[in-house]
Amino acid sequence: SSHFLMGRIKTQLIKRSTLKLLDAQRASFTDDFEHNKKIVQEMLTFSGKKLRNIIAGYAARLVKNEKEL
Repeated sequence: SSHFLMGRIKTQLIKRSTLKLLDAQRASFTDDFEHNKKIVQEMLTFSGKKLRNIIAGYAARLVKNEKEL
């Protein structure tokens, strides 16, 4: 069945934080997860590793999706 194909649900916190970072530093982010991890690390003071990785991955996906448009 198709529900296995769906990605994990992102919380409002993740979406809000990621969009805020993208608005502030659009040029810094790429569709490369490892690269974004470093940027998120520098920009966010509060985040744990897990949160950082989720935000970095989400940012990578958003940038990648934009490129394809």
